Amino acid sequence: MANTDKFEMIAHTYDSPGRIQMAKVSSDAIRELLGDASSKSAIDFGCGTGLVGLNLLDEFNSVLFLDTSPNMINQIEQKISDLNIKNANTLCFDFEQEGLSELRADYIFMAQVLLHIPDVEFVLSRLFDVLNEGGHLMIVDFDKNENVVSDMVHNGFDQAELADVMTRIGYNNIQSKTFYQGNKIFMAQDASMFILDAQK
Repeated sequence: MANTDKFEMIAHTYDSPGRIQMAKVSSDAIRELLGDASSKSAIDFGCGTGLVGLNLLDEFNSVLFLDTSPNMINQIEQKISDLNIKNANTLCFDFEQEGLSELRADYIFMAQVLLHIPDVEFVLSRLFDVLNEGGHLMIVDFDKNENVVSDMVHNGFDQAELADVMTRIGYNNIQSKTFYQGNKIFMAQDASMFILDAQK
């Protein structure tokens, strides 16, 4: 994934109070849309140090923490070990490089991940293939923000445009809403976040 090198360098200091708070906001928004998923499998895609997925462990039968950064995966593996978590696994893998034909899940969630992915449609297509029939992809990210100018990330997303891309891929029952506004939360700019839920 793009920016993997950057995440490799900051993995051991990643869990700042601000990021922990943002993860809580994100995981609460995901939980609100879940319903009963206690028999379901999930993937925390682009999991980083697992801040979002760890908040949602009790909601699923199993969670796979997946990231392209070995150092991030090391951090989440340490947490799984320290907390003696039984229903979590990890995988260091880059969907932009190759497909993983045997991987399947009922839910995939990604929080502030899509903005780091250059070819959004390609990765969303790969994730569509991983979902079980009827499965859900849940995306938490920033609304389009003209004040953000960066070579490293997208400056957020237009929800309707993103839904159009996903419809082309084959997702349906797509719903999204803006659920959070914060000060200086996106590249030092005030910004809003949305959650999108789409089904296979």
